[in-house]
Amino acid sequence: MTDAAGKTLRAEAPIGGLRKQFVEEGYAWAASSFPTTGYDVGPGVKSSHDLAEFAATELLDHRPERTYITGGSMGGHVVARSLEEYPEYYGGALSLCGQVGDRRHFDYFLDANLAAQALSGVDAHPAGDEYMTKELPLIEERLGLTGLEPGGTPTTVAGRQFQQMYTELTGGPRPGADAALGMYGQAMLQTAPTWAAGPSVQNLSTRYEPTTPVDINGTVERVAPESWDERNSMELNDVPIVLGKPRVPVMSMHDTADMLVPLSMQQTYTKEVAANGRSDLLVNRAIRSATHCDFTDVELVRAWKDLTTWVEDREANGDEAVRPAGDDILDRKRVASAAFGCRFTDPVPPATPQFASRKLFPACSDDSTHGGR
Repeated sequence: MTDAAGKTLRAEAPIGGLRKQFVEEGYAWAASSFPTTGYDVGPGVKSSHDLAEFAATELLDHRPERTYITGGSMGGHVVARSLEEYPEYYGGALSLCGQVGDRRHFDYFLDANLAAQALSGVDAHPAGDEYMTKELPLIEERLGLTGLEPGGTPTTVAGRQFQQMYTELTGGPRPGADAALGMYGQAMLQTAPTWAAGPSVQNLSTRYEPTTPVDINGTVERVAPESWDERNSMELNDVPIVLGKPRVPVMSMHDTADMLVPLSMQQTYTKEVAANGRSDLLVNRAIRSATHCDFTDVELVRAWKDLTTWVEDREANGDEAVRPAGDDILDRKRVASAAFGCRFTDPVPPATPQFASRKLFPACSDDSTHGGR
C-alpha cells in the first residue's frame, strides 16, 4: 500500500490479526506498494489486480478457486472501484474504514473548512501564505477550538454550532461524534487547504445544519468545481468515481466517530448500493471508536470469517444463503442511539494507546444489540 499523505512506498502485511488468520485458514495472501505515492487510487486498482494475477501464476498447481480483496482507508476506495472495474474477478471484499465516498470525501474537507470560516467571520479561501500563521489561529480562537481536548466542548456559541454542524456532516448524531471534535477539528482545519484543493471539489450541493443561531447556508462561501468534466469523469484516475455496483459480497467496518474518513462516506456508498438494487451484497458494521482504522483482532477476524462463510454459502446456495448480521447505518434514530455500534465492538479491547479513544464511549451493556439487523 502507499501512504496517501506522504512519500513512502511500502508493502504492508494485513492489519491486526488478519495475516495470522489467513495463514491458519490456508489462504495465500499477497501485498505490494502501489506504483505512486499520494492519493492515487487508479494505479492502486490496476496494480492490485496485476498482483493477484501474478500471485496466482506463482502458485503453479494451486491456482486459487476465488480471490478476495481487502483494503483500509484509501485502500477501501481501491476495493470499491476494483469490484466495478473487474466485476467478475473477485469473490468477495473486506473494506476497513474505507474511503468509499470518492470525490465527496474531498468535498467534506471543503465543507467543514468553509463552514468554520463562515461561523468565525474569517475569509480565508483559497488559503494564502498567512493561513497557518494568522487566519487559522483566529478561526480556532473564535470557534473556541484552541486547546480543545477530546471530549471537550467549544467555548463559544459559534464553536458549539460548528460542533453540531461537524457532527451532521460526518454522519449525524451518534456516540462519540461530538466528543471527537477535540481529536480532529484543528487538524482538519490545518489540512483542509490541501485536501480540499483540486479542480473537482465543490460545496454547491451542501446544506449545512443546524441553521441556528446563524443561518450558515445564507452566509457560507460557495465553490463550484473548476471542471465539471473532470468531476464527472468515469476514468480510472487518481480519485475515480464509485457507483455502488458490487456483484459480490462486501463486508465493511467503520469506526463510528472517525472524522478523517467519516461514517458519512460509508452512508453515501450504502445509499448508492441500495439505489442499484444490491443491498443484499453489502453488510456494514459500526465499531465504537474515534480513531481512524481502529479495529481489534477480535473484530477483524469475526468480520473475515463471516465474509468468507457468506461467500461460500452464496456459491453453494445462491439466494438462499444467509447474509451476515450488520448495522443499519442509514436509520438516523438507530445511529443516534446510545448503543449504536455495541453489537460488533470488542467489549475488551487491548489496553494500548491505539484504542484510547474508546474511552470516549460509555460502556455497552451485555445485551446491547440496538442498531443491528
